Amino acid sequence: MAHFVVIGAGQAGASLVAKLRSEGFDGEITLIGAEEHPPYQRPPLSKAYLLGEMALERLFLRPQSFYDDHDITLRLNTRVTDIDAAAHSITLSTGETLNYDKLALTTGSHPRTLPAAIGGTLDGVYTMRDLQDADTMAPEFTAGRHVLIIGGGYIGLEAAAVAAKKGLKVTLVEMADRILQRVACPETSDYFRELHKSHGVEIREGVGLDRLTGTDRVTAARLTDGSELPVDFVIVGVGILPATALGEAAGVEVENGIVTDQYTCTSDPDIFAAGDCATLQFKGQKIRLESVGNAIDQAEIAAQNMMGKGIEYVPAPWFWSDQYDCKLQIAGLNIGYDRVFVKEGDNGARSHWYYQGDTLIAVDAMSDSRNYMVGKRLIEAGKSPAPEIITDPATDMKALLRA
Repeated sequence: MAHFVVIGAGQAGASLVAKLRSEGFDGEITLIGAEEHPPYQRPPLSKAYLLGEMALERLFLRPQSFYDDHDITLRLNTRVTDIDAAAHSITLSTGETLNYDKLALTTGSHPRTLPAAIGGTLDGVYTMRDLQDADTMAPEFTAGRHVLIIGGGYIGLEAAAVAAKKGLKVTLVEMADRILQRVACPETSDYFRELHKSHGVEIREGVGLDRLTGTDRVTAARLTDGSELPVDFVIVGVGILPATALGEAAGVEVENGIVTDQYTCTSDPDIFAAGDCATLQFKGQKIRLESVGNAIDQAEIAAQNMMGKGIEYVPAPWFWSDQYDCKLQIAGLNIGYDRVFVKEGDNGARSHWYYQGDTLIAVDAMSDSRNYMVGKRLIEAGKSPAPEIITDPATDMKALLRA
């Protein structure tokens, strides 16, 4: 009987094993996770869960009974310490060795941290990536305290929104010229800057961290402009790194992630990869898609290809972020855009439409789910209405899908 092993019990790993069973795989399945909890949603950690609006049980993607009922062996609190690709075996932190016929790496990513030399290991300095991070950090969110957030990407901005809603004084610093510079157009940056300012968040752009100070626990921060801030705690949101150590141990190709082909296979024909850890081909470029949507879609294709179905993975990127009462929804990838057009909606809704030449490549929609869905379907269909049609208030947007 064939044995398929999946390393990494996050969104991608959970999606992969479920797809194996739904596609009719009747061999052994083992899903291995380093954490004590079964696979759970990560996006709510920096939003609803941290706000106390979502119970722990609601985070879980599936109950334990699902794995039992589908004969999936779930090994939690267990790490993989080595992979011997030639022998088709892995070594666990328990000392056990497991043999596999096909292996999937869904190991996710790790948050970038601050060096100890600048205070990164002081108590009161946090990153936000997993359930333990959220639980450890939660008691810090007491009204009136001062939190410094380093990094103006989505994780930093979501943490700022939670802190502001809970009555904290919030200062966010971003070394780049503007927040969201790496991932969004200036118009989207402007929108969220004003949103956060309206909730009392101080945003300082073009300013980085020089160092954090304190004896055992952080008490202050010195910034690159020479200013010093007293702080009660610090959240570091300066990006993530793909978890590639096991890919390297297995001897597969690694380049800013575990390199996969269009069939989600690594350079070893019996090892597949999916999710944040995997590098894939998209429009001639090697990229990683750090999103729930990609983790699910790529993992489900990997499951089918582990069974020999030979299905090409064609990503259809989509993302979201919740900040205050605003839901940002993103369709497509804005890589290479040269023009952005703004469409105003009802009741403060707004969308930004990215074009590369005459081709629509992405949409940012702020509290505008209707136009987000239209934009997503247009991009997936390869349709690019003229920008003046998109931005015309009189345009029937749904009609564009039938054109």
